[in-house]
Amino acid sequence: MSTGLKIRTRETVAGKDCLPGDLHPVIRKILLSRGIHNADGIDLGLGRLQSPAKLLGIESAAAILCEAIKTNRKILIVGDFDTDGATGTALAVRALTAMGAQQVGFKVPNRFEFGYGLTESLVETFVPDPPDVLVTVDSGISCIAGVARARGLGCQVVVTDHHLPGEQLPDADAIVNPNVPGDTFPSKALAGVGVMFYLLIAVRSELRKNGWFNAGRQEPNLAHYLDLVALGTVADLVPLDHNNRVLISQGMARIRSGHACRGLMALLKLGKRDYRHLVASDLGFAVAPRLNAAGRLQDMSVGIRCLLSDDPVETADLAAELDELNRNRRSMQQQMQNEASDKLSAVLDELKDSHLPFSLCLHDPSWHQGIVGLVASRIKDRIHRPVVVFAPEHDGSTVLKGSARSVPGLHIRDVLAHVDAGHPSMLSAFGGHAMAAGLTMQAENLSEFTEALEHSVNLFLGGKVPSAKIITDGELTGADINLGFARELRNLGPWGQQFPEPLFEGTFEVISHRVVGGAHLKMVLRPLDAHEPVDAIAFGRLPEQLPASGAVRLLYCLDVNHFRGQQTCQLIVDHLLN
Repeated sequence: MSTGLKIRTRETVAGKDCLPGDLHPVIRKILLSRGIHNADGIDLGLGRLQSPAKLLGIESAAAILCEAIKTNRKILIVGDFDTDGATGTALAVRALTAMGAQQVGFKVPNRFEFGYGLTESLVETFVPDPPDVLVTVDSGISCIAGVARARGLGCQVVVTDHHLPGEQLPDADAIVNPNVPGDTFPSKALAGVGVMFYLLIAVRSELRKNGWFNAGRQEPNLAHYLDLVALGTVADLVPLDHNNRVLISQGMARIRSGHACRGLMALLKLGKRDYRHLVASDLGFAVAPRLNAAGRLQDMSVGIRCLLSDDPVETADLAAELDELNRNRRSMQQQMQNEASDKLSAVLDELKDSHLPFSLCLHDPSWHQGIVGLVASRIKDRIHRPVVVFAPEHDGSTVLKGSARSVPGLHIRDVLAHVDAGHPSMLSAFGGHAMAAGLTMQAENLSEFTEALEHSVNLFLGGKVPSAKIITDGELTGADINLGFARELRNLGPWGQQFPEPLFEGTFEVISHRVVGGAHLKMVLRPLDAHEPVDAIAFGRLPEQLPASGAVRLLYCLDVNHFRGQQTCQLIVDHLLN
């Protein structure tokens, strides 16, 4: 662990404590520190969802799709090439078909051929037979030219997105995005699949008002598709406000009961996860990487078809293809990470006694543009600075595709907007969120961009070097380290962005240890104030990292381990502190 790491205990968020009186005191502290002060905050029933009516533009969008269904018009869903986009696309196709649409197709841009979003070049491929209605998922809010070209072809265009808009909005027939100016929807953290889910609720309501389901047509229960909503929301790392926690919780309940789509279940199985004991991290670490691998290395249409297929043989084949792509992705990522680490070491050697800059840009002509975001994230975690990693658009290209990852307190998209304002001709395109963004530029501008980024990051941080901080929920007594309490914590989830899983501190006696899986440290520990031992695992750690004293101080999560039909309490070690 870096000696510069700062550890502090999470503080209670101000507000009157109206939580139920029978809560475990540690549970109460955890909830209060995450801004939950009453029972409503822990009620994750579907009735707690925000109303679709609060989304600006949703009535116009629903009316367009309602009319398209009633008049049998051709609808094309244009998705994005990540898991959020894939699940939103599959959701739209499944639900619109269930509502009676007979001509629903999908298209997802190949990132290597068309780049991100509804580009003009992608729209040109529709020219021989353009759709009547084009609906974007998880993109479109920055696609000014693409939307204009689609409307020029005679398409009605509905943009559904959640990304932050630029100064100009596309001239679409309808826009549904909680982050556009004037929108009053309380949950600005909806993922792209969440926006689509809300639009589909509005479409069903519009069809109901038009008597569409009175002629023997079955009205679909949209809750049946919440498995897809949960997967996309977890995968996109959006903040887990109460609304998103409801969506995820309800979706995971369906998965645990075995009612998820075949593709999701197949990917869980390949990831060696038991659907009956699913937690949100299983979606994030077992399913999403396999879907994302298609978009990073090949074509996300493979992933979408996997989520759409109801044929067991086809689904198994598609899931196996995604699994193989993910293995290839892991191999490529490891090689690129090693090379990036070497470049970082060279930078550090060159700096010697000088301070590390506020930001870091890394580039190699042999790197793969589909992997740069993963590498940027790992390097960012190592140096706790915003990092941008670049790769050529394709072999020999002079166009660079960059992926940026930021640290808490620095909105990286706003930083890129500041760079762009000061250097209008430098970036060809950029967009993203607070913690992650993408950009495109000519390779000849890399040096100038590196300097401009450093200047802007320095300015945004006020000249203060960001420090690596870990916030914990304090220490547990030995009496609280047990299976019952671990279950209580699990049931408090889902955990995720801005609703972090409880992280505890503690000192333990090391009774025994061994290496499992060739790279993970399995231990039996005993709390210093208790007699009962507890199992622990530290992923990616080896015995050499244990102190010689026989006692170790840890940061850990309390987990329920399921093995051969048995449940036990287990510590998942986040840091070895000595």
